[in-house]
Amino acid sequence: MIREVFMPALSSTMTEGKIVSWVKSAGDKVEKGETVVVVESDKADMDVESFYEGYLAIIIVPAGEVAPVGAAIALVAETEAEIAEAQKQGAGAPAASAPAASAPAPVAATASAGLQQNVSRQNGRSVVSPRARKLAKEFKVDLNSIKGSGPNGRIVAEDVEAAAGKAQPAPVQQPVTVPAAPAPAAPAPAAAKPAPAPIPAVALSGNRVPMNALQNAVVRNMEASLSVPCFRVGYTITTDNLDKLYKQIKSKGVTMTALLAKAVAVTLQKHPLLNACYVESGIQHRADINVAVAVAMDGGGLITPVLQNADRLDIYSLSRSWKDLVDRARAKQLKPDEYSTGTFTLSNLGMYGVDKFDAILPPNQGSILAIGSSRPQVVANEEGLMGVKRQMQVNITCDHRIIYGADAASFLQDLAKLIETNPQSLTL
Repeated sequence: MIREVFMPALSSTMTEGKIVSWVKSAGDKVEKGETVVVVESDKADMDVESFYEGYLAIIIVPAGEVAPVGAAIALVAETEAEIAEAQKQGAGAPAASAPAASAPAPVAATASAGLQQNVSRQNGRSVVSPRARKLAKEFKVDLNSIKGSGPNGRIVAEDVEAAAGKAQPAPVQQPVTVPAAPAPAAPAPAAAKPAPAPIPAVALSGNRVPMNALQNAVVRNMEASLSVPCFRVGYTITTDNLDKLYKQIKSKGVTMTALLAKAVAVTLQKHPLLNACYVESGIQHRADINVAVAVAMDGGGLITPVLQNADRLDIYSLSRSWKDLVDRARAKQLKPDEYSTGTFTLSNLGMYGVDKFDAILPPNQGSILAIGSSRPQVVANEEGLMGVKRQMQVNITCDHRIIYGADAASFLQDLAKLIETNPQSLTL
């Protein structure tokens, strides 16, 4: 038997994948559960393994090329005798034979591909996608009660939404009767249109560089954010005491990013609304405080590694976790739940000397905090005496459907109080 190997869907937002490398070569024996190919999804590189035993007869999409989800990327023969037949069949196949654009590849296509994401195997237990597990936690759905509709019974996001009653039926379109219009009078002969002006040569100069998978993912997320009504609130925070603390514990591996993430997480304990997100006609509160921090990638785009349960970890563990996340993010080795489970995001451009800026709200979150640089400023105290203090500007962007100005202002006020008067508590 000859089986087609399709480009698998490694995340809920993935529409195409890039072949990073083939672990197996054409003609190699393939064991069940063995890694065959490394695929670049929209956020990370993933090892992908085989469901079946056989021979990798022919590679249709070579390393370095991109194929849509559901497109055939290789053929696997069950026996050596079928290799030649598979090679003949694959020789005439297009390099990225995608399904019709009007009909996206069904989830079942990845099952027939014989490939599965390496990190989702569960040793006999139900296999659950990261997004499905996240939704089950949010909707309080028992995964053991769900029968998966994905490859090999994998529980996907649609199964959880259906179990939670979140799936919405397709709207029924009512027929519309349009009265017949009278025949229009014969139009007068149209005047000849002038030829369009030629495009200036300067508009065509330079090179056009295609976006990579990560950059395309950023585009999709930012476009989704345009539909959210947002507002922004700024605040000035004096950082003298925080800077003093940082100098004391920097040698122990503590980073300023970890200190800020910890301060935000502790403040969110008092302001759970800022850690929530909007769902259809409701507010979805989160049980955990997972602080995501934006990180620029060398090849373009950005990713947001997540410090999970940042309010519960001590500052030293948090700093070690952050260093590990950044290292693996830049090596494109993060697992989906390490970049997609944030409940509140930080974007820190202060390290570049930026005074202040506004950040765009990520999907499925209610707030994001933009942090500027800490600079010496001449300020007056309550007695009117002048002095120099280090201050930074922070700007929070919030989803106005669930968070109002007073909520954001109260959060920033408590964050400033913690940083200005009691930053030592962050080390406890």
